[in-house]
Amino acid sequence: MPARSDPPDMVKVWDWPLRAFHWSLAFFVLLAWFTPGRSDALHRFAGYAVIVLIAFRIGWGVFGTRFSRFHAIRRRLRAAPGYLWNLFRGRTGRYRGLNPAGTAMLVAMLMLLAVSTITGWMSTTVRFFGVPWVEDTHGYVSDAVIVLAVIHVLGVIAMSVLQKENLMRGMVTGWKKRQR
Repeated sequence: MPARSDPPDMVKVWDWPLRAFHWSLAFFVLLAWFTPGRSDALHRFAGYAVIVLIAFRIGWGVFGTRFSRFHAIRRRLRAAPGYLWNLFRGRTGRYRGLNPAGTAMLVAMLMLLAVSTITGWMSTTVRFFGVPWVEDTHGYVSDAVIVLAVIHVLGVIAMSVLQKENLMRGMVTGWKKRQR
């Protein structure tokens, strides 16, 4: 296969395993969201798929490629409040990988998805089936996941407009504009 030359104004950021994870997670979360009560078997399948995807993402965050790893997560989380403050003042900053708000979204989403899937699994066991706090936690946290997903999409759209860059295309192709 011939070597592919990098576009001069673009840089490879998101590798294919990370992009496959991202879009698979979006698919299975939406599938799980729309199937309870309609198809419990499909709902459970989607939940188990999300558990596998979370496990993959944690592993890829440790052993994956540069922009997939969690190496800068603490620093970016500490920077998130200041980043959001600057964002509201019209200063977006440029990041090759996730910006601090995106990092906070990643952590919040993975944590909520873990709680949602664990409580969903618990509700299928004999010990926890029908236990109100398990069902309530699963329901509330699953709702919070959808709220975060909407905030995530709106944030990507807003940053795309503010930075004049199609960030969604980056998560499809893996390429982003080179920082200047």
